[in-house]
Amino acid sequence: MTRFLLLLTTASAAFAQTPAPKSKTANDYVAQLVATLTPTRKIVYKKVADRELSLHVFQPDGWKVGDKRACYITIHGGGWTGMGPERMFSFADHFAKLGLVSFSVEYRLVKAKENVTVFDCVKDVRSAVRYVRAHATELGIDPNKIIVSGGSAGGHLAAATAMFDVNEDSDDLKISPTPNALVLLFPVIDTSTDGYGNTRIGERWKELSPAHNVRPGLPPTITFHGTADPTTPFKGAQAFHDAMLKAGNRSELVVNQGGQHGYLMRTQPLYDECMEKTDAFLKSLKLLP
Repeated sequence: MTRFLLLLTTASAAFAQTPAPKSKTANDYVAQLVATLTPTRKIVYKKVADRELSLHVFQPDGWKVGDKRACYITIHGGGWTGMGPERMFSFADHFAKLGLVSFSVEYRLVKAKENVTVFDCVKDVRSAVRYVRAHATELGIDPNKIIVSGGSAGGHLAAATAMFDVNEDSDDLKISPTPNALVLLFPVIDTSTDGYGNTRIGERWKELSPAHNVRPGLPPTITFHGTADPTTPFKGAQAFHDAMLKAGNRSELVVNQGGQHGYLMRTQPLYDECMEKTDAFLKSLKLLP
């Protein structure tokens, strides 16, 4: 127990009590926020067969082409099979109000009948980051100040932009999809049988397991996770964090004692705490004004 507490102190972890989550996602605090939000515009970043995939853009006040603003890209969860970019609009809006150009990503959802797999989800989000970096001037961003974030399966895909060499054939591989920072919200972080997504990914699960692919040189990362998460077990987040530190990467683990899956989306105090800690982390990296 002493070692555990010491680790959390060293890793800048923080504890908070969690109220019982509401039973319906549609009624949680984030859902209430996004109901009032509309993106500035949509941009098609990729076409796959007859499908167009878009970035939902939130531009800050005073934005203009040629700006060198930091950029925030957020990715929704839903087990790779559900939800949509609207789920993360409040996060994009938050950072647009702080002066960043923000994007919420649409990606293909897993559909066995259409032969769409988690590998395709990974390809899409890596294509999205490449698009943003390649079009930095017209989007008004600094290509060296890209933050990628996501919740649950979206957290997994955020990590995938930096960790997995899984690419669309049409991508320009000379453009890096690796962001300059990662913000992971209760992510799918271990795809073994001890974590989440093992049967959905299949026998190649280890290729897409962040906890099993940590190496030196990964972007600075902050991870938010609850200790009572029944979907993406906390021990996966702890293992990922420990491996990041061992590899010499910067990693912060913000622990919510008793928090279940999606805890920080449920109420305003938990959401606000997450945003405050994220802001502080990004300011320490000079990615916020």
